[in-house]
Amino acid sequence: MKNFLLTSALFFTCILSANAQTVTAAKPLTELQQNFVDLKFGMFIHYNIPTYMDADWPDPDASPGIFNPKKLNPAQWAKAAKSANMTYGCLTTKHHSGFCIWDTKTTDYNVMNSPLKRDVVKEFADAFRANGLKVMLYYSILDTHHRLRPNAITKKHFEMVKAQLTELLTKYGKIEAIIIDGWDAPWSRISYDDIPFEDVYHLVKSIQPDCVLMDLNGAKYPAEGLYYSDIKTYEMGAGQHISKETNRMPALACLPINSAWFWKTKFPTSPVKDPAKLVNEDIIPLNKVDCNFILNVAPNRDGLIDDNALAALKQIGELWKNDGPAPKLAPTGAPIISTNLAKGKMSNSSWSDDSEIMDFANDDDFTTSWVSNPAVEKPWYEIDFGHDQDFNTITLTESKPNITNYHLEYLQNGVWKPIAKTENANRFKVNRFERVYGNKVRVWIDKADKQVSIAEFGVYNERR
Repeated sequence: MKNFLLTSALFFTCILSANAQTVTAAKPLTELQQNFVDLKFGMFIHYNIPTYMDADWPDPDASPGIFNPKKLNPAQWAKAAKSANMTYGCLTTKHHSGFCIWDTKTTDYNVMNSPLKRDVVKEFADAFRANGLKVMLYYSILDTHHRLRPNAITKKHFEMVKAQLTELLTKYGKIEAIIIDGWDAPWSRISYDDIPFEDVYHLVKSIQPDCVLMDLNGAKYPAEGLYYSDIKTYEMGAGQHISKETNRMPALACLPINSAWFWKTKFPTSPVKDPAKLVNEDIIPLNKVDCNFILNVAPNRDGLIDDNALAALKQIGELWKNDGPAPKLAPTGAPIISTNLAKGKMSNSSWSDDSEIMDFANDDDFTTSWVSNPAVEKPWYEIDFGHDQDFNTITLTESKPNITNYHLEYLQNGVWKPIAKTENANRFKVNRFERVYGNKVRVWIDKADKQVSIAEFGVYNERR
């Protein structure tokens, strides 16, 4: 395998140290979420080595020599975005096959070793800003070229991720948002423990405090809960559907204008999605429920957007205008960003209903539930860590709103101590408190409308 980390730990530390002097106080999360939702509509740009292989998942050992656009012109992309009344662009700096389209010092598998020998990320950022558009970046954790994949992740892989994100957030000016992919997904199978989410989150915020961080994980977590993302995300083309009637969380939804994310040889002669339908069935209804819509437009092998896509974008601009800021968002609270300490630990409960036993409430699967036997008047559920453990956050998620009153306690040195007594009728309940230290934690259900069930009981030690 090629050397994929040419930078040393010292180099990485120096970047952070130098940058730390310029870090400013972050805006409140609610303000950042509002600003993001107010952008309403932008351009996703899937452009990378897959463009040259007619596949979204190309050969991970494909030669950089195939990345050879003859007419690369990010200004054309920006003008096309403007024609559709978009407000920003987001470029795939590195997709799942690991090819970097910026001048990186972390690997030789990058655009400077292609025939192009130009920093595409820089040209994109400069062109979009010159046209009054904001700049966002996409980055994949899954990296098949560098063998950053399940059951093969090393400390050097994590150092590469941190160094690459540091480059992207220090070399190209203000980055409004970074969209991360290939992480905590069934098809990537790289968990937030394999590449620690909390460390990456704090790294991004330490460099650019006002950069909104999103992970494309909307399918897994409850719609009402903010897990591992500043914004709820929905990859609509992968079957992740946001409610166009009831969503009230700041959100992002994405679709390609073509039949796939990266350019294919059939694209110039194949119909793109109907502009009127995109406006009336996606942009307008999604904007009404606090969702920013990003439409992917894939440049071709010359580095230009095809004529049929250009024409569709112009039509969208004739049909849709940004009508101003969205209504004021309700505060979401901070996202959950640390490891779920309850996942896979020994659990216990009052009598369960038939086979719907306690293990279903900490299996990291929101589609299964522990269900209390209806004969139990005061149900309880507990996690046994097996050792003393710090924690300061507990989440409780139901399949449907039901539990209204409950209290939490923890076991320390053989004594049960109270955490909080709570009234909360929401389906997703988050409880933050001063850090405690114990080997067990328990919830008692004091009041519920119907038979008690818990889909997931999460415990976290959040860095605050």
